[in-house]
Amino acid sequence: MSEVLLVAGAGDGLGRSIALRFAREGYAVALVARNSERLEKLAKESGGHAFAADLSDEAQVVQLFESVESKLGAIGAAAFVAATRTQAPIAETSLEDFERTWRQNCLSGFLVGREAARRMLPRRRGTIIFSGASGSLRGRAGFAAYAAAKGGLRFLAQSMARELGPQGIHVATVLIDGAIDSPMMWRDYRSRMEKLGADGAVHPDAAADAYWQLHRQPRNAWSQEVDLRPWSQSF
Repeated sequence: MSEVLLVAGAGDGLGRSIALRFAREGYAVALVARNSERLEKLAKESGGHAFAADLSDEAQVVQLFESVESKLGAIGAAAFVAATRTQAPIAETSLEDFERTWRQNCLSGFLVGREAARRMLPRRRGTIIFSGASGSLRGRAGFAAYAAAKGGLRFLAQSMARELGPQGIHVATVLIDGAIDSPMMWRDYRSRMEKLGADGAVHPDAAADAYWQLHRQPRNAWSQEVDLRPWSQSF
């Protein structure tokens, strides 16, 4: 059987590019998202295998990992790319929006990371990569829910890296600081993307190379965090 990559929260931007990058190296790819219709389309385009699941539901995530390993083989790498961006003044942020943002960005990452670790630990090898953002590093005005969720995900990854690294499992975060040049961004933020220009946003194929490089790093030179940003992004 081929080695297996699981892409949690796969979409037509970064998730698709990561799937294609690993597939070029001979990996079987499990693509995971809630929308089964879009997921099937993505699977056909990338040559991956579709697994519909709500990543914030513990029972579904446990079943997901069982299904992937029974159908495709042992998961050697897991990339968590799910993200929900919430923007609102703090006085207008509802409990429901705060909790939903935390569930989809942080709780989902915990469940995916835990289940990946449970399967990798007996084999004493594997890579778990979480996708972060500028919100992982700083809380901007109007982004309290998003910053809390992404910050929590970053510290989850740090804790896992310290615990699992000595046991052969590489845990890392890719901090993407800037807009990703994806169909979703062009659909929802066209004026912003036009202003950024041809190379003012992170290209998902270029970002996917970083995920592959992290997975292939030797254990005597592991990175725990890698930040990616286009030239146009101030920091």
